[in-house]
Amino acid sequence: MSKPMTKTQLVAALAEAMGSDKKTANAALDGIAAVVAKEVAAGGSITLPGLGKVACKARPERMVRNPATGEQMKKPADRQVKFAIAKALKDVVNG
Repeated sequence: MSKPMTKTQLVAALAEAMGSDKKTANAALDGIAAVVAKEVAAGGSITLPGLGKVACKARPERMVRNPATGEQMKKPADRQVKFAIAKALKDVVNG
């Protein structure tokens, strides 16, 4: 398995795909990340065409077990970020 693409590599590839410079591509990537984070933090969801859907899911308070000690304890309610892969991306990967 290869190493994940770094942000620098992603910005360079995005700049090439956009036919733009790295500064513009970096600003676009940062802008998308900020919009997604703001919308998901507010409890909404966002669909990234061709990639998938990012959504926030509420989880209720529940009992969990500490694997080291076996002790049962309550974990407070929290929120979890979910990413559902789009069919188009699955088809590209498996096709």
